[in-house]
Amino acid sequence: MTATAAPRNAQQTADDDVTLDAAALTPQLLGRWGHLRAFTREILKDEKFHKIEGLTKEEHRERVLGQLKALVTEGKVLRAFPERLGGGDEHGGSLAAFEELVAGDPSMQIKAGVQWGLFASAILHLGTPEQQDRLLPAAMTLETPGAFAMTEIGHGSDVASIATTATYDAETQEFVIHTPFRAAWKEYLGNAALHGQAAVVFAQLVTKGVNHGVHAFYVPVRERLADGSAGPLLPGVQSEDDGQKGGLNGIDNGRFAFDHVRVPRTDLLARYGYVAEDGTYSSPIESPGRRFFTMLGSLVQGRVSLDGAAVNAQKIALAIAVRYATERRQFPGAGGEETVLLDYGEHQRRLVPLVARTYAGLFAHAELLELFDDVFSGRNDTDESREDLETLAATLKPASTWTALSTIQTCREACGGAGFMAENRMTGLHADLDVYVTFEGDNTVLLQLVGKRLLADYAKKFKGIDAAGIARIAAERAADTVRYATPFGRALQKISDSGQAARKVAHLRGEEAQRALLTDRVETMVEEVADRLRPAQKLPDDKATALFNQHQHDLIEAAKAHADLVQWEAFTRALDAVTDDGNRTILTWLRDLYGLAVIEENLAWYLMHGRLTGERARMVSSYMTRLVGRLRPHVLGLTEAWGYAPEHLRAPIATGAEKVRQDEAIAYYRAQRASGDAPISEKALKRHAKKR
Repeated sequence: MTATAAPRNAQQTADDDVTLDAAALTPQLLGRWGHLRAFTREILKDEKFHKIEGLTKEEHRERVLGQLKALVTEGKVLRAFPERLGGGDEHGGSLAAFEELVAGDPSMQIKAGVQWGLFASAILHLGTPEQQDRLLPAAMTLETPGAFAMTEIGHGSDVASIATTATYDAETQEFVIHTPFRAAWKEYLGNAALHGQAAVVFAQLVTKGVNHGVHAFYVPVRERLADGSAGPLLPGVQSEDDGQKGGLNGIDNGRFAFDHVRVPRTDLLARYGYVAEDGTYSSPIESPGRRFFTMLGSLVQGRVSLDGAAVNAQKIALAIAVRYATERRQFPGAGGEETVLLDYGEHQRRLVPLVARTYAGLFAHAELLELFDDVFSGRNDTDESREDLETLAATLKPASTWTALSTIQTCREACGGAGFMAENRMTGLHADLDVYVTFEGDNTVLLQLVGKRLLADYAKKFKGIDAAGIARIAAERAADTVRYATPFGRALQKISDSGQAARKVAHLRGEEAQRALLTDRVETMVEEVADRLRPAQKLPDDKATALFNQHQHDLIEAAKAHADLVQWEAFTRALDAVTDDGNRTILTWLRDLYGLAVIEENLAWYLMHGRLTGERARMVSSYMTRLVGRLRPHVLGLTEAWGYAPEHLRAPIATGAEKVRQDEAIAYYRAQRASGDAPISEKALKRHAKKR
């Protein structure tokens, strides 16, 4: 599908020899598992997988449950599970296909994630082979809809501190699952309010008077009726419905509590922790802390899939908004006819950088998915690679989910009143994506984890270095600070740029120059935080905690800067795989636009730290405007290259109907003028009278 060139203004005529081949670009954008993405998208063309706006909460929940049942028979949703149980042992491909479900209905995507990505995957990754064989088949086929009962209302992201207990009774060889107080209720759980018949419950494992930390247990919660549906709650299990939410109302979110509910000893998911009949605890991982993070790390796929789904939601919103902007006309131009929205400079500035940011997120997610598959396939399953995977997922999930919300909102506004109509998807997408920034790890908490990893990596630089070496590094850094921050350093930039805008632009648009600016910001921010936290090593715990808390914001900002760099680097690496010259040129412009947009957003930092002079800082926005103009003729093709069909967009303003209306209006006024029947405007009449 090669996009038709869109109208352009006089500033956008310098690059006529560069063309975009969207059809050639699409396979690269679909990535390694493009055939599975295409398979899922083909299924999603069926109306039964589409979200219907305006349903009641109860209607929407039943529709989504029906969609999951249809996915079992049509969607090949079992790819990630063992071949011996009917799966495909295909981890990356499974997530690639799953992420596409957001185009049908985000509620369907998330409920599918609860069933197969959390409930069933917890059994897979935390259970023994015997437990997998016994418990997984019913979870895989949806015979047993399940909940993932980790989060507690009183602890949220602090999983290590959850209060639910699982105390071993050696006489009966059972664990007693108990909720000691209201703050320990399991909360926000998909499948908890209505459909769930079992749950993987996370609790503090206590045996022989020793708390061995958080472990997972398979716990039946409802009776199964003759027709297979969920019946009454089992004895000791309490449940409440979360009710109407801000979005994702096709999911029956609710809460669970357990009043001394007993489960067999064999239903402790025992891959990482085992209790013998006499109550003796053992684990292949001796360190309790490492054991805890290993268990949670095995469930990282939730964050990986949310990153991909958020990027897909951005693509859908932009595909709709850009198509509309190439057809909708507003206000007469120089020729008398109304101007296409995307020919307005500000409209371009609103949308085109978001297309660049979405491409950056797309390429970064492709690398995350590759790393995920390497680890979970066993090809590269080491402690280091798992740590890298967890850090990268914690880096990209906040970036993409926050970007999705801001992108959808901007697209909504760019479509005017039409964007506020539910039929055009923007309001529904925004409502449904809102909670993505919170679940599978609150974004701010995840970025704190990333910041701590950055600090740990920074500290490794000094491992084994003697005092003289540390002094030398400090001196080099101090020299950099002087060089950048002093008037003399800024004067060197001014002399270099002297009188030539081209020199200032050249400094900004080159790959190495952008990499240096983005990398230096991350490294400097990490070093500054490390320097401020260094006294904590010699302080009492309470004062060390207070010092860390004082600089927590700085650490999170460094993690955000790291996310920008990760996405820019992924975009840059992706350019190497582009074989078409025109596509490579256009994508390079797009990569430059993304890099400069990040720098523009953080100009205050670059100016305060002396990395840019005022003259060069002003050129950032100026050159961005030039790049946006270059990309204007290609932006429709860039969104079409994502490969979404009308059945996926499902927005009347993205069907071409607006162009039909506008063309009809143009033809009407042209015919009226040609016939001589057009009324004379009062303004024209007065101008004519003044001339006389």
